[in-house]
Amino acid sequence: MTAPAPAPRTIVVVAPDSFKGSCTSSQAARAMAGGLRAALGAETVVRELPLADGGEGTLDALVAAWGGSIHEVATRDALGRPRTGRIGIGVRGAAASDPLRAIVEAADANGLPAVADLPPRPLDADSAGVGVLVRAALGAGAGELLLGIGGSATSDGGTGMLRELGVRFLDRRGDEIAPGARGLAALHEIDATGLDPRAAALRWRIACDVDHPLTGPRGAAAVFGPQKGADAAEVAAIDAGLGRLADAFAALAGVDAAELRARAGLGAAGGLALGPAALLGAELLPGSALVADAVGLRAALADADLVVTGEGRFDASSLDGKVVSRLLAETAGRAPVVVIAGALGITAAESRAAGVAAAFTIADGPASLARLQTDAESLIEDAAARVGGLFATARSAGRAGRAPGAAAQPQTSNT
Repeated sequence: MTAPAPAPRTIVVVAPDSFKGSCTSSQAARAMAGGLRAALGAETVVRELPLADGGEGTLDALVAAWGGSIHEVATRDALGRPRTGRIGIGVRGAAASDPLRAIVEAADANGLPAVADLPPRPLDADSAGVGVLVRAALGAGAGELLLGIGGSATSDGGTGMLRELGVRFLDRRGDEIAPGARGLAALHEIDATGLDPRAAALRWRIACDVDHPLTGPRGAAAVFGPQKGADAAEVAAIDAGLGRLADAFAALAGVDAAELRARAGLGAAGGLALGPAALLGAELLPGSALVADAVGLRAALADADLVVTGEGRFDASSLDGKVVSRLLAETAGRAPVVVIAGALGITAAESRAAGVAAAFTIADGPASLARLQTDAESLIEDAAARVGGLFATARSAGRAGRAPGAAAQPQTSNT
């Protein structure tokens, strides 16, 4: 009697974003892989591909994929306190003649987790620390800059960053406006005559984590202002200020202000890319696609049976250019995509409608935020083991004659 053919090996791709304030994407991937191997067996092929969307983890992912070295830089956080940031230098281009490339992860300076120990100050948070990192990249001789801009605490339209590069933002008296979003209401004129010529000559490529426009109901203030601590009045003030800033940049650069306000991606990081886009011809890129291409995600997904991803909070914004949306686009329904998150802000029906097979929180019961952050890796591993167990059950049921996938679409879980 001919022996039955062995069942094909299960191939799982683990491709999370970071869990902001808790663990990096590499740590999350390692934890997920451990849980899945425990549930599915050591013979399961688990491919770990830590991802990022322009925010936290982008620098590490791109340097790992492209080469180069990481250097520490003394900078400031969004509220002006000393902080150590990092830049990637010496990353190779496609050809030896390509300019020296630098990578800056803006959240290393203006990230929201770095100021989470203080009460929110959404009108005062400033991107000057990002400008310090850019100046360090210029000082290292970079001719091309890849700037990842997700995860910010700022809504100042990048004015702080550009001040560090020599641009002045003036009121009607010719005085500098207040830093942060607070000063934008008084903006009358932008003086770019002092712009560092190295910044003007730089090739700017900006990796955005979302595709939202600068202003309006889907803009930086309306969608992301509350996440940064802004109340309704502050959201309105930030939105008006960013519109005023767009008008001033449009007048200076001779471009259309309405187009600037509506351009996809300029709502990322509180409008951080506005000045480089208007004045310096910056190219806006979907951060999740850039990192996915760099790490070879498409090839890794080609024969996957299951895809597990995750992030700190899974909500509607996750489907607007972030890591989850990139995985859904790349898998195109060929394998189920499961999300493990610190918190859920989306219903089971909304998840399924977007193409997500299931979403789970890492909470194993009532838990404080502090505990979820402190124990994130072990909780992620446990959640991944539960996902693996459900997947194994669904696969066994399918092999036993049930309709494939009949048990593969569990409801979104909060346990």
